[in-house]
Amino acid sequence: MRNLNFHHLHYFWTVAKEGHLTRAAEKLNVSQSALSSQIRQLEGQLEHDLFLRQGRSLQLTEVGHVVLQYAESIFNLGSELMSVMKSGEHQQVQQIKIGAVATLSRNFQENFLRPVFGNADIKLELKSSNLEDLLNQLEVHKLDLVLSNRPVVSDSVTPWRCKLIDKQRVCLVGPKDSYLESLSFPKDLDKVKVLVPGPDSEIRTQFDLYCEEHGVLVTPYAEVDDMAMLRLLARDSGGVSVVPEVVVQDEIVSGKLKKYTTFSTVTESFYAITARRHFDLPIIKSLLGL
Repeated sequence: MRNLNFHHLHYFWTVAKEGHLTRAAEKLNVSQSALSSQIRQLEGQLEHDLFLRQGRSLQLTEVGHVVLQYAESIFNLGSELMSVMKSGEHQQVQQIKIGAVATLSRNFQENFLRPVFGNADIKLELKSSNLEDLLNQLEVHKLDLVLSNRPVVSDSVTPWRCKLIDKQRVCLVGPKDSYLESLSFPKDLDKVKVLVPGPDSEIRTQFDLYCEEHGVLVTPYAEVDDMAMLRLLARDSGGVSVVPEVVVQDEIVSGKLKKYTTFSTVTESFYAITARRHFDLPIIKSLLGL
């Protein structure tokens, strides 16, 4: 067999990812006829059909799925090479790119990244987005690590490494107030304005189960996904917030907020997600205790 044409392979990879010839042609800025011709040349070289044509859409054949796995490895490895060169691992100053889920506690992020702060040999780039977007960037090595409060599962296409790095207790906090101080929690939760994480949060699921087990009926005053907003509302709304203790650690120390109770069975877990690489940055390994 002649040497593999990586240009043809890249066209195949793009079409397979898009699942549609028109969209792939637009993304590659080539004509559909030229793209089809390149795919046919690759199929001829491999002596196997890679797609089943179904109207305007394309479905991978069994061989196509195998070729796609190799293509993913090849182009992800190329992205890793560019990432390593850009990170400066071969130089004195390293660049590390970390993504964090937008709703993640800022205090937790700061605590986790504290070993990096003040290190003149490290340049830190921190991005915030939803988990799906961050994983997409991690897959092509635009990020070195993603911080999340939800785990991810590895599979043959995306072999994530997901490490539990911390588990924080969830507590009930509010302003120092004589009325709040006279109550007994969790029994008296129905007598105050309770601010809770949104229904998609694992904390909320655990909190609802906790209330059910303790026979407490709570009608939330507000449902808030953003931890920073929950912290502000705990301080300014006159109600009490259900938050991980790390979120309000500074306000508790300063006396701006008071912790009224800790929910024994309600916690928030924090995960560090990385992609499998041929070369792991030493600073990432250090942050993860590897």
